[in-house]
Amino acid sequence: MQHDVQLRAAARAIYDSCYPGEEWAPVGFEEAERCRTVHYRQAVGAAIEARAVLAAPRQPDLFSAMRAD
Repeated sequence: MQHDVQLRAAARAIYDSCYPGEEWAPVGFEEAERCRTVHYRQAVGAAIEARAVLAAPRQPDLFSAMRAD
């Protein structure tokens, strides 16, 4: 995943937020990435899902027209 810097950064942010210490994950992000741990794979999956959600076109706010009146 080194070729996708943004996806790797998102996976790292998710990893660090979800697994803040040794009681949650036995190794840091780099080691988890190297060993492809389940924690790492979950963080990458979450980053991929988040990227898809953030890239999706935003639907217009149906209630904004009501507020403008």
